[in-house]
Amino acid sequence: MNKSIENYQFQKSIFYITIVLFIIKISAWYVTQSISVLTDTLEYSINVIASLVGMYSLKLSSKPRDENHPYGHGKVEFLSSTLEGTLMIFTSLIILVEAIYHLSNRQELQKLDYGIYLVAFTGLINYFMGTYAIAKGKKNNSLALIASGKHIISDTYATIGIVLGLILIYFFKLSWIDSVIAIVFSIIIIISGYKILRASIAGIMDEADKTLLTQIISLLDGEKNENWIDLHNFRIIKYGSIMHIDCHLTVPYYLNVHEAHNEIDKLEKFVKNHFEDNVELFVHTDGCMDYSCKICTKKDCPVRKHEFQQKIEWNLKNVISNSKHRID
Repeated sequence: MNKSIENYQFQKSIFYITIVLFIIKISAWYVTQSISVLTDTLEYSINVIASLVGMYSLKLSSKPRDENHPYGHGKVEFLSSTLEGTLMIFTSLIILVEAIYHLSNRQELQKLDYGIYLVAFTGLINYFMGTYAIAKGKKNNSLALIASGKHIISDTYATIGIVLGLILIYFFKLSWIDSVIAIVFSIIIIISGYKILRASIAGIMDEADKTLLTQIISLLDGEKNENWIDLHNFRIIKYGSIMHIDCHLTVPYYLNVHEAHNEIDKLEKFVKNHFEDNVELFVHTDGCMDYSCKICTKKDCPVRKHEFQQKIEWNLKNVISNSKHRID
């Protein structure tokens, strides 16, 4: 199954589960009249909206490329994550104001035992669902799934704190804790929303993913052969679950077109063996120059003009640069 379609089907399942959990949370707030439970409920309403938007974005991103979208529709996932992060921040600010108001205008809480059971149940389901969503998103390189999973996990942490607070209120009758809990977790949710928003904007702006770059470059460094003299101008752009990699590969200048293309095929096959069909590789070959001899490990080179001096390890610093040589 296409990974984009697989992501969409998974997001669809999340949406249905969040609807059920949202109804349970509303019930918990209705029976307790707790502002902290209301915080949890309103924050979770974002999950419902985000799941719906995420489901649509994943469906759109699964469409094949067309004349108007030659790189596919994967960028829509960044817009989905941007909306989710914005909603988290906006809703949490509303909750924060409401919690501060209730701190000085307290109201009697009811049936806290029922509320504790209901909220704890939703937290347990959320934790497993969020963890699985993050794992699925990382496997399929889906920012939308990762954002949804992180949001769900942050909701789980908030739920744990709320349950602990309700237990304290239930046993010690400290009603003011209800508002304090709401204030604390509103701030936590705002921070989580900012992180999701920051990652989404970075994706829209094609900010370099240094972790991913380091991973791929390290793999290539361990696989390089003597005809792969140098690798530079290495770039990655992500479109949803698809990665577009551009780079320059220096090979011996005397290789003919077919031989040079064979080296590109080896490079492409190696990368795709690790990242399956989630990669599009565009490689420009450069013929070696006199200064390349200093870092060329080819032992039987018939045109070598300089002695080999140093084997250069490919790393993030030197591979993404456009430098034509590595040593003076």
